[in-house]
Amino acid sequence: MSKVTLAEAPPGVEGSGFFATTLDKAVGLARANSLWPLPFATSCCGIEFMATMGSTYDLARFGAERPSFSPRQADMLLVMGTIAKKMAPVLKQVYLQMAEPRWVIAVGACASSGGIFDTYSVLQGIDEIIPVDVYVPGCPPRPEAILDGVLKLQDIVKNESLNRRNTPEYKALLEKYGIATDNGNG
Repeated sequence: MSKVTLAEAPPGVEGSGFFATTLDKAVGLARANSLWPLPFATSCCGIEFMATMGSTYDLARFGAERPSFSPRQADMLLVMGTIAKKMAPVLKQVYLQMAEPRWVIAVGACASSGGIFDTYSVLQGIDEIIPVDVYVPGCPPRPEAILDGVLKLQDIVKNESLNRRNTPEYKALLEKYGIATDNGNG
């Protein structure tokens, strides 16, 4: 009978009855395998996401068991479909209501670049208003591509330093999008 491994252990020191690693690695492993997705679906990519959550592809086996429809209880925003410029402030508000740390996946051509809709009323990529961590190509992308995007995000989360969000680079990134970085502690 083969041994089942749920998650690869982070690098550390092993011995009889103990395992030692860094706090960054342990927290990264826990965060990467317990992402709570918030689907923001406006078009056909949302249908592909529904298939990804179904039993055939089963996103839950990667730790994203519970889709959240409340931004305050989610840490992975999946934006799927065409985003009209009138909807951009709503999307940004949803992003801002999510607690840190938060990550964003742009699913499909429309969310990534406006898709075939090169018009005055369509946002030409959500990275014009919020930072994006992973882009999933396709029109619409297959469920396998969405799973690949989530796995790529898990790699990012797993290797992210606990102090990254306090760095000047991260604060400069948020300021580029007009997002305040002061947490009220001075």
